[in-house]
Amino acid sequence: MSAGSVAVVVSEGIGIPSWDLYELSIPCTVFGKPQSDLADPWYDLRLCGTGEPPADSGLLLRTPYGLDDLVGADTVIVPSVPDSCVEEGKPLPQALITALRRAYEGGARMVSLCTGAFALAEAGLLDGRPATAHWMHTALLAERYPKVRVDDSVLYVDDGDVLTSAGLTAGLDLCLHLVRRDLGAHVANQLARRMVVPAHRPGGQAQFIDMSVPAADDEGLAPVLDWARTRLDQPLTVDDLARRAAMSPRTFYRRLQAATGTTPLQWLLDQRLGRARILLESTDLPIEKIGELSGLGTANNLRRHFLRHLGISPSDYRRAFPRTTPASSP
Repeated sequence: MSAGSVAVVVSEGIGIPSWDLYELSIPCTVFGKPQSDLADPWYDLRLCGTGEPPADSGLLLRTPYGLDDLVGADTVIVPSVPDSCVEEGKPLPQALITALRRAYEGGARMVSLCTGAFALAEAGLLDGRPATAHWMHTALLAERYPKVRVDDSVLYVDDGDVLTSAGLTAGLDLCLHLVRRDLGAHVANQLARRMVVPAHRPGGQAQFIDMSVPAADDEGLAPVLDWARTRLDQPLTVDDLARRAAMSPRTFYRRLQAATGTTPLQWLLDQRLGRARILLESTDLPIEKIGELSGLGTANNLRRHFLRHLGISPSDYRRAFPRTTPASSP
């Protein structure tokens, strides 16, 4: 369990349009503000400038760190690239591409938010890999880099040491996912609560959700979802949830999918996996008991879901998050 160092690429000289500040601010907010009560030490954040001549437009930033500082960082994040490089095909700085390759070869975890995927693709780091970007740019990404397996339907893609996200809020989802990977579900959930954002949106959730149901009506799902979260250890069906929501199963299914981009059964599985992760991190309960409390059943069933969805066994997951304080039962 380790936070490590995070290097964020800042395109100094190209100029940063105001609409790109959101992607840049996301890693600064998630990794840059110390949260010593959640994890100590917290992340070591460095903004690394590209060192280009000043541009005539956009917001210009100056930082003491340069591209050489990408090498040696535990995580490298490219928040976005200039619109001219995406839409007009303007070449990205060769020094940036070289630095990204060197960082990856040095063992860094490579991450892009939104159009930052174009930089990773140009460096060849996405060849043969699944990747995503904002749905408005995925067709161009696929056309320009045919070796990349572009998926335009997901919020983010975790391919181990290379991760990519769609634009805007999906970048926040990915950064919180990184915290969850590094420091555990409890820390990520507490950080999300402080930021007043959803604790976890799975990467496979749809980028574009057809909100055919008015937003005000979607709030009516909150009580039944909260009710279900307190009963994850019990058998729950779509019929149970629909009955609690005073809807037909068909209507409930449609409403939940419209609001979250996922099905009721997948939503339940995500909640149960999250519950199991917190129990593994925070208690010494046997694996069998954790399977029961999370609603995932037997130890074998828990193990099967962890391997399929997280790529790790429950026991290995627990070893990755050793506790320094005595455990307490939930």
